[in-house]
Amino acid sequence: MVLPERYRIEHVIGRGGTAVVYAAHDTLLNRAVAVKVFTAPTDSARVLREQQHEAQMLAGLSHHALVTLFDAGVDDADPEQPHIYLVMERVDGPDLGQALRSGALTPVQVAYLGLDLCDALLYVHERGWLHRDIKPANVLLSGRASERRLRGKLSDFGIATVLGAAADDGEFTVGTAAYLSPEQVEGGVLASASDVYSLGLVLIQAATGRVSFPGTVIESAFARLTRDPEIPDGTPPRLASVLAGMTRRSPSERMTLEEARAQFERTLAEQIASDTVAAQPAAAPAAPPPAPAIADVPPDREFARITGIAARLLKVPAAFVVLGDPREEASAFVPEAHRTELVALATRALLVDRVDGWSVEDVHADPRTSGAVHTAPVRSMAVQPIIDGAGRRIGVLAVLDALPRTFDAEEGATLTDLAQLVGHEVDLRRAVRRALFSREP
Repeated sequence: MVLPERYRIEHVIGRGGTAVVYAAHDTLLNRAVAVKVFTAPTDSARVLREQQHEAQMLAGLSHHALVTLFDAGVDDADPEQPHIYLVMERVDGPDLGQALRSGALTPVQVAYLGLDLCDALLYVHERGWLHRDIKPANVLLSGRASERRLRGKLSDFGIATVLGAAADDGEFTVGTAAYLSPEQVEGGVLASASDVYSLGLVLIQAATGRVSFPGTVIESAFARLTRDPEIPDGTPPRLASVLAGMTRRSPSERMTLEEARAQFERTLAEQIASDTVAAQPAAAPAAPPPAPAIADVPPDREFARITGIAARLLKVPAAFVVLGDPREEASAFVPEAHRTELVALATRALLVDRVDGWSVEDVHADPRTSGAVHTAPVRSMAVQPIIDGAGRRIGVLAVLDALPRTFDAEEGATLTDLAQLVGHEVDLRRAVRRALFSREP
């Protein structure tokens, strides 16, 4: 079957109560697409409004964590029963429900999924819409393999409504019972917190492989009014905390999407770091590095103060200083874990003929750093050379994060100022040494 002589239908990839989704090929643009064909004919005014509503809503949305609408039309091959169809991007993975048949996701994958879906809902809510039907079947996955960055896309806005709308009579029949919020069950006014609760239930299922509220429609819908979803004891503490915060029964006590997103970022950073450390083989004790000359380095107290300020202002988990020429001997104030790799990464700045420093959004993808880090929990980094009073490059101040991120111009200026403080401290220490140990009479 070919729709309007352009979309060649291949096979069914999904089926719901009101539509069938097909894998298809766009013969004009030569690309894979998904075609959603509504099964209900358009002879009902109400059904037609609902179908047009979904098409018009999707047409106004564009976000990396939402399924993109490419086209829409009417299949009138049977003039007696025409059907509206939507042409959307085809995601290269299963939906979350299909993926969970193979077992629960890892904490890192759940955190990545939480980030994407929080971003998607923030975007949707900012435009005045509620999804109302967040469930595993409506979350499409890309990059399911554990060694890749799992990405989630939210789909199916067929029953979306405006923020602040009162729930319909018998609201628990609108949506999927296992994932409804308490206010949907009770028929209250729906705010963004309703989608937050549903997303929390979906992510708990992703983390555990189990539905929080199983049973019949009535049993499942009303169970959440008397108890909170169970989060297993083995769940990492921060992940358990954010999932519990998203699924509090009272909307006013529920975590916001902004708060949840921030906690998923921290969860991800902690898990990447802990998983990397756990995977390290036991290393033989290394010989202690030679003690640097006191004149050439700032005292530990001053180093801790400057790097602490850098970490707080740039909102990163770690910062450190390396002093010296990497081609000779460098004095590194770096945590013991991954010391060699972090020093090798940071001191590359000393080998670049420039004084303004650089930042890397993803050290695994950037050609300047892709060969330097293999096991250290680093994904992004900003490095600023340390310049002494004579204008010589004597080291670097580096900040790093376990997540990919971009450092803006203001953050670069902050790092430059702090690097200058380190340079001034080194000059001061040298001056003190010259005064104390001068052989001149």
